[in-house]
Amino acid sequence: MNKPLAEVLRPESLNEYIGQAHLVGEGAILRSAIEKGDIPSMILWGPPGVGKTTLANIIANTLSAPFYQLSAINSGVKEVRDVIEKAKQSDKAILFVDEIHRFSKNQQDSLLGAVEQGIVRLIGATTENPSFEVISPLLSRCQVYVLQSLEKEDLLKIIDRATGYYKQAFGRTVTVKEADALLRISGGDARKLMNAIELVASQFKGDCVIDNAVVCSIIQQNLSMYDKKGENHYDIISAFIKSIRGSDPNAAVYWLARMIASGEDPLFIARRMLILASEDIGNANPNALLLANACFDAVNKIGYPECRIILSQTAVYLATSPKSNSTYLAINKALEVVEKTGDLPVPLQIRNAPTNLMKQMGYGRDYLYSHDFAGHFVQQQFMPDALQTMELYSPCDNERENKTRERLRAMWQGVYKY
Repeated sequence: MNKPLAEVLRPESLNEYIGQAHLVGEGAILRSAIEKGDIPSMILWGPPGVGKTTLANIIANTLSAPFYQLSAINSGVKEVRDVIEKAKQSDKAILFVDEIHRFSKNQQDSLLGAVEQGIVRLIGATTENPSFEVISPLLSRCQVYVLQSLEKEDLLKIIDRATGYYKQAFGRTVTVKEADALLRISGGDARKLMNAIELVASQFKGDCVIDNAVVCSIIQQNLSMYDKKGENHYDIISAFIKSIRGSDPNAAVYWLARMIASGEDPLFIARRMLILASEDIGNANPNALLLANACFDAVNKIGYPECRIILSQTAVYLATSPKSNSTYLAINKALEVVEKTGDLPVPLQIRNAPTNLMKQMGYGRDYLYSHDFAGHFVQQQFMPDALQTMELYSPCDNERENKTRERLRAMWQGVYKY
């Protein structure tokens, strides 16, 4: 089988389509619009594998309309404009944008004019709430249709269709004796279900009987082959972060490429690097946090495909930066101390004294204004009485923090050891 089973069995008409009866069942609103040949621009919002892409293809086939398809992962503003120019040469063209929530604001803006002028009828597919992920001017020009996870009876129909295909195409009898494990693994996702059936059936040369034990055994050994968003998703981001922490830019870029190729949300990647910049690099190179923050901002503005360059630059910079987790350890230690010691009183000399009564009570008395002293520093007590000499921050062994350690040791001699 050259094509994946899910692609081979993709429905080509509404009569073959399984699920979403509230939208495309007899007399349903979207089916009526399709049959009349007068569809609005729309956003199809629903979880993965419930038929968004299939429905867009069926609409185009039913209406015999020119059909253009873009993926938000691989397409930029240029690709959008190229499609719009082609659509101007035809009548009532349909533009399908998969994962439209990953289009940046600029990319979504580039669609506005064509949708408003009727050059294209937009069908956008998204797994995210369009209220948050689609810009308001574009959203106001589209009808939002909500697709639901497939019900058990829908999934059982898909299983029957898959087993029937094996018999018809290959003369193989694939019998699903127990479906519970397949249904559980699918999570209402038709694509996951068919990928699982295909994976299990591929382990046998001839006829086979599929039961729960067989499914669990085979799927557990081959999880990453069909579920990019399951455990493999977390394994790869873990490998990516640990590669950066371990100062290996080659591995970092490799795992980054794996995530990009699988369609990972670029903001998820950028967000994890932003956390790492503070947790694992910190004051060994404060610029790391600035660059990671700029990366997150740029990725949010640009989106795929161009943002892959910014993600790569940032990943390499972070991987090659000196490392320190001193501030991460400091705040964790401080929180442990607070949990154990409770609300210790603030020393009187560093309390705020906005009223005369507070001043009379000693608030702020004997406070030493640091800028009045040489080097803008003078020793005085800032910690609660019970914690006067407790060290929470311990500089790590790197060029920048070694200098910090020397300076703090000289300043706080007799109080902190450093």
